[in-house]
Parts: sequence; structure tokens; C-alpha cells
Amino acid sequence: METLPPDTIPALPRKNLYSGPRGTAVRILNRVERTDSYLDKVLDVELKSGDLSDLDKGLLNEIVHGVLRWQNRLDWVLNGFSHGNFAKSEINIKNTLRVALYQVLFLDRVPHSAAVNEGVEFIKRIRGEKPAGLVNAVLRNIIRNIDGIRYPALEDDPVQHLAVYYSHPHWMVRRWVGRFGVEETKRFLIAANERPSLCLRINRLKIEPSKFLAILTEKGIPYTGGSRVDNFVRVKALSGIGQMDLFRGGMFTVQDESAALPCLLLDPRPGDRVIDLCAAPGGKTTNLAEIMRNEGEVVAVDRHEAKLGLIRASCDRLGLTNVSLLAADSAALETAPADRVLLDAPCSGLGVLAKKPDIKWKRDVSDILKLTKIQAGLLENAARLVKPGGVLVYSTCTVEPDENEEMVAAFLARHGEFALESAAPFVSSDLVNAAGFVETFPHRHGMDGSFAARLVRTHAT
Repeated sequence: METLPPDTIPALPRKNLYSGPRGTAVRILNRVERTDSYLDKVLDVELKSGDLSDLDKGLLNEIVHGVLRWQNRLDWVLNGFSHGNFAKSEINIKNTLRVALYQVLFLDRVPHSAAVNEGVEFIKRIRGEKPAGLVNAVLRNIIRNIDGIRYPALEDDPVQHLAVYYSHPHWMVRRWVGRFGVEETKRFLIAANERPSLCLRINRLKIEPSKFLAILTEKGIPYTGGSRVDNFVRVKALSGIGQMDLFRGGMFTVQDESAALPCLLLDPRPGDRVIDLCAAPGGKTTNLAEIMRNEGEVVAVDRHEAKLGLIRASCDRLGLTNVSLLAADSAALETAPADRVLLDAPCSGLGVLAKKPDIKWKRDVSDILKLTKIQAGLLENAARLVKPGGVLVYSTCTVEPDENEEMVAAFLARHGEFALESAAPFVSSDLVNAAGFVETFPHRHGMDGSFAARLVRTHAT
């Protein structure tokens, strides 16, 4: 497939060049692929702009998440129908083809002709007639032969089949097949590709859960109760959350149920001094403050002032007055010891791929090794901040043993003053593994993949 040098792009303003939801989708996908930007941050800027209607914003959100969710399968098909030239194509052409093919394969409400025509016209605008003709030919050939598309056979190469058909990196699939086997890995991948529902944490300082649910019913918003935590509720979707009176009035926070588990495991009491390390964006900070009924102190620590500002805004909205903010490096923080310390460590994020599909393509197995070094350093400092008799909870949103149980085992081997305490008394027993850790998986528990360990400091060093 032909690629053209950048100086052949017509000199149009960017807003006109990448107009509409599909053009904007290409621009977002380009940026996510070319830089270290994450989808949720880039998309949030676009959704807050006034350039698109609510309907177009919905389509944009669906397309960019869908393309990144199914990128491996899309690329397999596109490489096959372009005789291997797709992989060598210029980035605008690649992402235009992905956007169009995603609509063809996954969006029933978009006519095939509309998906193709939009893509062709977009490429014609920025690359000219010849590349547009090639894009048109590839897409129409796929549509003509859509029932004859073939994928790698499961019996020939299970890893290749799962990686392509369920669209995950080969290294990740190989790792999970070795750990879970083929069938369970398949269920895991299917769950990781589902469009996530929206989970809301009801702020019991502001409203009783029963009254909150009555308001949802009154507004005609279908919901199901949280499966494991009683002040969580799941809804299919909410448009314009930021403008809702319920949200602006601090009645709820958007948060997955799995994110509540480390807070329950920490079991903070009103009047405690609690340190939340690596606190941004603050979902766990505010949950801890609510559990403590606005009494005592939650010290939210993050090295970035701007992120602490977001936590403050959340506290103000939720009516929380027992949170103090501290701009510092959590790996080197020196402060008075606390009754309870939460370390929700930076991690590979492989438990939240349904919500953040771009993580799949931004991670490599080497990242896990780098992250474990960071996590170990954070744990060392977190331990110093716990009073004798106090509690340290280590948590992640990944499913990788290196970052989870192996990290805790190595920590306990170095720190005889800490003991692991089973999570069973604090959370639903089916979320606790045989070793006593919280361990959740999307395909087993219907929530994000996560891990948490409760470590009690039995004595001073």
C-alpha cells in the first residue's frame, strides 16, 4: 500500500482535516500509537470540546475503544487483504482502515457503504486519489468476502489463534496460557474484550443507598446492585455524568467494585490516621474518607500537584473534610507513622483491559520487571510509615504474580515484623484465594482484575 511523505498533505487546518467522529478517531488513534499518551486522557479532551454532537461523541467513544480492543484481529484481516502491505502503511492510512473495518465487523447500525465511504473520503482529503483508491479496494474486497475470512486455527497454534482472534499481544497470551491453560485464557480474553458497564459508588455520607436507587428508578435509569459491596451499583451507561445533579451534589463516584476491596481490607476506623500512597486519581482516598465517616485524617500523597488538585476537587464535591494533600515522592516520603497505610502501587494494569484497551499495546514483558523494582521500593518505604500494631495494604490492578503474590512473599521474607492476615474476614470469601490474598479476575468475578494483601505490623524492628 502506497505511503506518501508528510509534505504532500494538503495545508488545511487540523480541525477541518480531521473533522467528524471518524476523522477525530483517526487523530486520537494516531496520537495513542505514536506517543506515550493514554487513550482516556486524549479522548477526555475531545469529549469536552464543543466540536461534536452528543451522538457523534458516542460514536467516537465506541470507535476508538473498539479499534484498540480489536486491533490484532483487524490488523490480521487487513494484512491478509492487502497482501501484507498494511503493516508498512503510513499511520493515517492504517488507522483509517482500522476505523472503517471496525465498523464493518462490529457495528451493526453503521451500513458498510457508509463506513467505507467515510474512510475513502477522509484519505482522499489528506492523501489524495491514489491512496483513497487503494483504501476503497481493500475495504470493498473484505466486504465481498466477509464470510470467507479465515483466522489461525486453534488446533494448529493455540497462542496464535487466541492472540489474533481475541486481539491480545502474543507475549501476554503465551504467559496466560502457561498459567491458566487454553480454555480459561479464552474466557479471560473474552471478558477483557467486553464493553464495560459503569459502576457507581454511592456516597453514604450524602444519601442512603435505598434512596439513591429510588432516584435511579424515578429517572428511568436501569441498574443492578453491586455483586460484592453493598454501596455499589452497576448501570449500563450514563450520558453527561458531569452535569447530573446527583453527581454534582456528591451523591456518587464512578469506580469499579474491585477498587473498593483494598479499602475494605485496610478497614480504617473513624479517628485513624491513614496514609494513601500513590493516591491519584483519588478514588480510594475518597472511599477511605467516606468509610471513616469524615473523622480522623486521610493523607493523600502524590508527587504531582495537579493530580492532588483533582483529588481536592473530588473531596469538595463529595463533602469530605478529613483529607489532607501532600505533594511528595511516595518512595521517599518521611512523615509521622500512621495507623493504616494503603499502597495502591503503579502496575502493568493488565486487570483493567476492558476499560483501557490501549494498555495491551503499550505494555511489554520487560515493563513488568521494571515495575516490580518500583513496587519493591515503594513497599519498603510504606513499611516504615506503619505504626506497630498498624496495617499496610498492598494492592494493584493487575493479575501478574510477579507484581502481586511474589512481591508480597519477597517483602515478608525481608520484614519479620510484618505478618500476612487473611482477607476473608473483610471481603466476600469468593474473592479470597487459598493464600489469603484478594484476587479478582474479570471472567471469574465480573469485575476488574485486581490484587490486595493485608499486612499487619506485629512489632517494631
